[in-house]
Amino acid sequence: MCLAVPMKIVELKGDTALVERDGIRRTARVNFLKDPKPGEYVMIHAGFAIERLTEEQAEEDLAAFRELQQAIAGL
Repeated sequence: MCLAVPMKIVELKGDTALVERDGIRRTARVNFLKDPKPGEYVMIHAGFAIERLTEEQAEEDLAAFRELQQAIAGL
């Protein structure tokens, strides 16, 4: 199963971005996006930003991830 995760662009250096979700930071390539900017939310899959998200959509998706994490922790 493949999973794309919403993350926020914190910093850009060329075609590489520092992205963050819930305090977790990773690097990701942004080659597939035109003119990415810090502060934007993007879907990250296999180390690549594959699409932009609105802040509202990103927050909804992140809330669903958090709910799933809590359910798994409760097992």
